[in-house]
Amino acid sequence: VQLQASGGGLVQAGGSLRLSCAASGRTFSSYAMGWFRQAPGKERDFVAAISWSGGSSYYADSVKGRFTISRDNAKNTVYLQMNSLKPEDTAVYYCALKGGAVVTTTLEDEYDYWGQGTQVTVSS
Repeated sequence: VQLQASGGGLVQAGGSLRLSCAASGRTFSSYAMGWFRQAPGKERDFVAAISWSGGSSYYADSVKGRFTISRDNAKNTVYLQMNSLKPEDTAVYYCALKGGAVVTTTLEDEYDYWGQGTQVTVSS
């Protein structure tokens, strides 16, 4: 499985970005998706996750109310809409896939495949 993340960039505080992550290669009957981020000098942290159907989603407290995760299974793509961005959102954002899963998880170790990351920089 290959995951291609895109949509990162430089934005001013208060602005918005939408990240995309397209999956290709091996197919699963179902899979959960998640987004994580890693700021300079820090560990990678959970951001958001979504179930196979899209009916369940989870968010880190730091992004609740500002970020929205969604998916389009016909396109094998997951999105992360990020609004009201803050300088502390600056990080490399990674998408991840857990194969064969209907329900999602917030735990990094439970994901099987990872994208290459896309840089998000929020200026103050």
